[in-house]
Amino acid sequence: MGIRMAGVAYVKVDGSQLPLRGNLTVSPTRYERTGVAGQDGVHGYAENPRVPYIELDVSTITGVAVEDIDAMDDATVTAELADGRVFVLRNAWRAQTSEVNSKDGQFKVRFEGLDCLELN
Repeated sequence: MGIRMAGVAYVKVDGSQLPLRGNLTVSPTRYERTGVAGQDGVHGYAENPRVPYIELDVSTITGVAVEDIDAMDDATVTAELADGRVFVLRNAWRAQTSEVNSKDGQFKVRFEGLDCLELN
């Protein structure tokens, strides 16, 4: 029996589905650890908070306004992956800037938020 690991996925913002073109990345990690080395060896690590995110390519189809997506803040972003995993990014905002690729008819969207939880 085969196991589906990748493929069909859905992204919704406050319940409205975005036209996911490809390249969906979910980064739920809350803390980043960096090793601390002294002249005599490794002393341990530093742990700092990091901003979780969901990033995706969105198709430029009728009904999808870049301006509307750019204005999003305090949103709930849900990513449903082919393997059944579901991630929820809470209190999210549109990060970075939009650059529409007219050759491919898409643009990259990055949502950052206060926390990202895996529901499954």
